[in-house]
Amino acid sequence: MSDGRLPARRRWIGVTIAVIVVALLFAVAWVLVRGIGAADELKSVSSTTATLQEDIGEGELDSVPALARRIGSHAQSARELTSDPVWRAFEFVPWLGESFTATREVAEVAADVAGDALTPIVSVTENLDLGGLGLAGGSIDLSGFADAEAPLQTAATALARAEDRADRIDAAATLPPLADAVQSLRDTLTQASATVGALHGAAALLPSMLGAEGPRQYVIAVEDNAEARSTGGAIGALLVVRAENNQITLIGQASSRDFAPLGAPLAVSEGVAALYGDAPGTVLANATSIPDFAEAAPVIAQMWLQRWGYPVDGVIAVDTVVVANLLDALDTIEVPPLTLDADSARKTLLVDSYTAVPDPAAHDALMVQVAATLFSEALWADPQPVLASLARSADDGRIRIWSAHEDEQRALAASWLGGTIPNDSGDRSHVGVLFDDATGGKLDAYADAAITVSTGVCRGEPTTRVTVAWTNDAPADAADALPPIVTGGTDPKLAPGQTRTLIAVVGPEDAEAAGHDRDGEDDDVRSTMLAERAVQQFSVLLAPGESTVLTADFRGKGAGVRLTDAWHTPLPSAVEVARTPLTCDR
Repeated sequence: MSDGRLPARRRWIGVTIAVIVVALLFAVAWVLVRGIGAADELKSVSSTTATLQEDIGEGELDSVPALARRIGSHAQSARELTSDPVWRAFEFVPWLGESFTATREVAEVAADVAGDALTPIVSVTENLDLGGLGLAGGSIDLSGFADAEAPLQTAATALARAEDRADRIDAAATLPPLADAVQSLRDTLTQASATVGALHGAAALLPSMLGAEGPRQYVIAVEDNAEARSTGGAIGALLVVRAENNQITLIGQASSRDFAPLGAPLAVSEGVAALYGDAPGTVLANATSIPDFAEAAPVIAQMWLQRWGYPVDGVIAVDTVVVANLLDALDTIEVPPLTLDADSARKTLLVDSYTAVPDPAAHDALMVQVAATLFSEALWADPQPVLASLARSADDGRIRIWSAHEDEQRALAASWLGGTIPNDSGDRSHVGVLFDDATGGKLDAYADAAITVSTGVCRGEPTTRVTVAWTNDAPADAADALPPIVTGGTDPKLAPGQTRTLIAVVGPEDAEAAGHDRDGEDDDVRSTMLAERAVQQFSVLLAPGESTVLTADFRGKGAGVRLTDAWHTPLPSAVEVARTPLTCDR
């Protein structure tokens, strides 16, 4: 007869299950509490970093050491909260594990940046008056820059390494709030890496480029984003400056109209000729159709030499948005009939100026005067806001620099400022989207674009798909509302307001072009190669208000890499770029 007690074995099983359940509940509570704490610490890292960037941008360098220590403390706490054995065990839980792994990796990256990058940056700010650097009184104070090069290189290397690690975190596999945190970290690291990299480049290159070893002369070419070219826009205004012993002087100015088309085109690479014909090597305004600035700048320099009879030591290209951004650092300026200020400069330069001065030759002369006036004002302005506006423009890929001196050019070509087509590696790839106006007008001020890069495997082959959404937002009454200088007129088949744009999609290195469509239908493309990259170029005609979606596939070796970034022509408005997994729908 039973005494009501379970057999010993069953009691042991029940106790074991209960212990396991309690242990699991404890473990869940443990990682939940630590996860909340880590999230709070990472939020503090983000907010404090934003404050640090703002203070550096405004020249408030006294706060940098304390802010850096605070960032380091929060980052180290986040790392400790996400590195214990219980947390690591949860990384193996299906579905949730990716989020735990990503949280730990974010914390590790933040802690490494705090230790490896912020420490040398703090040493620089303590010994170098960054707030005093700039175009003050026509000269740049480089005192202390030699001592800053080594710590800046250390910081730049650490930030580049951290940026690469952050990009490897699979945000798509994480929970939405964490995915936002990963993207925030990436954005912060990208901006910091570009800024510190530019400072390191300045420390290494500026002394010689500013004439410490003899006078230098540079052409500054202003690209008009309202008429798109691969690197930004058609060249309109040009300035030539002289640098000697850190002193910068504006010594000349010109318009692209001062350069007659060459009878014998300058040589361009085979791929460029296939996409754009002789125009980049014949007409100065079109030299920026060449997508690699290391190839475009020597063409510009040679055209300058043929026209004016003397060589230059380098070429600097900036676009209209850079000019507009400078107004953030300057007071309102008058260049009759224009009034330029920070709030309206972009619209004034890209849209309203053509209505105010509709004659093409007079408008070109006006833009030369605008560029010269702004440059002269910047030489004597408070240097810190000027530097901040230039740094923001450089981050957006709107400033490109080439040097005729080989040692300097090697360093520039390896940096974002060099404007070269990026190189791929085994686990990181790049694609490009190039916009070139074929309308003969200035309607790209009304253009809008979005790019999506999708990677994966289709039918057993690694595949990269680039999707480009392109919109013409010109007014429906463009014939009446806009002058001919804007609507164009070089093609009599185009109605006012219609745009024809050459859109070239550049694939990953070594991948093959493997199909294309426009709005889901087959469309003619021009195919060629830019070095080791396959290119598919669409010719797109749009009426005001129309949109289209272009798709180009690349397959085989070099394609399908998850970490695939996109570079693109800088347009007047920001271009949204997204990365998604590939859906094999064709």
